[in-house]
Amino acid sequence: MKQFNPPHPGEILQGDYLSPLGLSITEAAEALGIGRNNLSQIINGKSGISPSMALKLSRAFSTTAELWMNLQSNYDLWEAEKELKGLKKIPILA
Repeated sequence: MKQFNPPHPGEILQGDYLSPLGLSITEAAEALGIGRNNLSQIINGKSGISPSMALKLSRAFSTTAELWMNLQSNYDLWEAEKELKGLKKIPILA
């Protein structure tokens, strides 16, 4: 079942992980071995989660890379569907 307007993974990262742990973006970025700007872009929804970032997040927060990739995929599909309003005009071929 599709989720209605799924959150960007950066929202989940900030709200469910960084804030409850009292981690700043700078502290989290250092722990992940990435630049502060890179993490800030993700948290602010300007960048997505790459497979390598998913692996880093899964290690740091005891989750799975699949969690982060699924969050990103759900968000990307939702955004793409909003952009492709003419999708229903494409005929079903099979």
